[in-house]
Amino acid sequence: MNKKMIRFSALTLLLAMNTYAQEPTLNQLDEVVISDSKFALSKEKSGKVIVKINAAELAKKPGQSVATILSTVVGLEVNGNQSSAGKNLGYYVRGGRNRQTLILIDGIPVSDASGINLDYDLRLIPIEQVESIEVMKGAASTLYGSGAATGVINITLKKASKKEVTGNVYTSLGTQTTAENTNYIPQDFNQGFGLNGTVGKINYLATLNSVETKGISEAKGVDFEEDHFSRVNTMVKIGFTPTKKLNLDFFAKYDKFKNDFDSGSFADNSENFYISEQFNFGFSPKYNYGNGEFIFNSSLNLIEREEFSYGGFTNYKSRNVNTDFFNKHKINSELFIVSGVQFQFYDMSISSQYTTITNELAKINMIDPYVSFVYNSKSGFNVNLGGRLNIHSDYGNHLVYNINPSYNFKNIPLKLISSFSTAYITPSLYQLHDGYAGNLNLEAEDNSTLEAGFEIKLLNNKLNFNSVAFYREEKNAIEYYSNPITYDSTYFNAEGKYNAKGVETTVAYTISDNLNFNANYTFSQVESKAVNNTFAETKANLYNPKHKVNASIDYQFSNRAYLGINYQYLDKRDGFSGYPPQVFVLDSYQLLNTTIKYELIKNRLTIFGSVMNILNEDFEETLGYNTKGRNFKIGLNVMF
Repeated sequence: MNKKMIRFSALTLLLAMNTYAQEPTLNQLDEVVISDSKFALSKEKSGKVIVKINAAELAKKPGQSVATILSTVVGLEVNGNQSSAGKNLGYYVRGGRNRQTLILIDGIPVSDASGINLDYDLRLIPIEQVESIEVMKGAASTLYGSGAATGVINITLKKASKKEVTGNVYTSLGTQTTAENTNYIPQDFNQGFGLNGTVGKINYLATLNSVETKGISEAKGVDFEEDHFSRVNTMVKIGFTPTKKLNLDFFAKYDKFKNDFDSGSFADNSENFYISEQFNFGFSPKYNYGNGEFIFNSSLNLIEREEFSYGGFTNYKSRNVNTDFFNKHKINSELFIVSGVQFQFYDMSISSQYTTITNELAKINMIDPYVSFVYNSKSGFNVNLGGRLNIHSDYGNHLVYNINPSYNFKNIPLKLISSFSTAYITPSLYQLHDGYAGNLNLEAEDNSTLEAGFEIKLLNNKLNFNSVAFYREEKNAIEYYSNPITYDSTYFNAEGKYNAKGVETTVAYTISDNLNFNANYTFSQVESKAVNNTFAETKANLYNPKHKVNASIDYQFSNRAYLGINYQYLDKRDGFSGYPPQVFVLDSYQLLNTTIKYELIKNRLTIFGSVMNILNEDFEETLGYNTKGRNFKIGLNVMF
């Protein structure tokens, strides 16, 4: 039996299983989520299908990156997660792009004000610092402001334990090789430790992590030099609980990575390098009173980047100050109100031999009052209704809103959900002030999303099935154009609109206490009705697969031994290369991975091994760039 027949049989079997979901926690509707209202809310009362990857699920994915784990979520594709470790990442949520996906860390928005898309680089975060991840899809500007147009990724970092002293030390090593040029010498090294605990009214947490990876050239080609990636991360959290009602939490993070990169698709370069350095500080007091809770999230984020390419240096600096005062007030047992005011300040500077942008010129601020009503009736009817007024220093006032009704049937385990929400995205400082392509006349981008679906539990809650259909409309999309003859370039608002539509389906089936089948299927399609941009329709679908399947089998042999098998299929996608850009169709591909864990000493010493891309699939994730072939990784974690 040849490889194509094996792959086709595996896909057929998985589809015959009705595409079980890569989200095992979805069969626990009583699980608590926070993205829907900014406060703890059971999934049963939420009007959204929120994907939560909790600590237990993350523990089953040792050695993986945040990007690789997110790429298994229904409706979400992270392009670049299968390439070399330093490859830049693209976030595609419901046909959107990076600038339309907002990333939160501990509920606080994070972004790089000097970046083209005002987005955040997930390469900065090690998975070892993460406690859980929530993904909420759809426009969410009402709660989270500009940028939350297609979805929100809320990453919660680890917290201190209740014991006085606990900690762990871990290390792993793995191979880094492509399908064409196999080399099974270890070239991926990861190590770190953590220490945390609670002493009286004070809790603390400190972590240190470092990574070094080599072995693969970023660009695809014959005899290209390998490109290195290294990263170091430190985090300190201090909490003080003077009373049962008041918590005072402080944190500080330092993250830095360096990677070599090539000159583009199929273009090697041995000199280019990139350094990104982040300093993040925050203070988050919380106060509980009789009928509610008050929270003040504040942070200062400093990012410095240095890039050497084309024989010269470019230096980027950015600052982001974020404060968010919000309050949950309980009116009665069925109704509570979330109200708040968020302030954000951004500035940035860029310096190179060709251009200079100062932070005196490139700066903006926003003040956003918002309110949201959450009603959970005893009859099963739920509704989340809210609005936000964005007061922008350059773009004036902008109102967004959402309405999200749902209904839980009492006699049958069925929940119906629906929502309509709006969002907006103001241009980034780079798009406004760049010396080559900046355009001070850019308008804000508008988005709206309509979705409807259901979630049902069967077989005594062992089978959980949900399906959501969505339609998203995007107006004034910010695009980039460069004239291939004169080389003049500019950012502009595309006239017309983009429409994205699709269906996200998830199934989780608990066969027994030790065996679970999980999978998801995503259909998404982007249609462009933009004018005066002949490349717009193609650009709308770049690297966005129309069909995507994730599936997994989790088997707990015993209370010490675990085996996980994961499968992923991506449909054909459009890619581009050359100048002027030419469109090429990238073939579909499928990956099969496995992980095994065993506790040598109960709650003290765990070892793991994983094999990624077992079938050694030779595929293209991004046109002209390498992808990983069959690779092995082993590691251990010592807890104390």
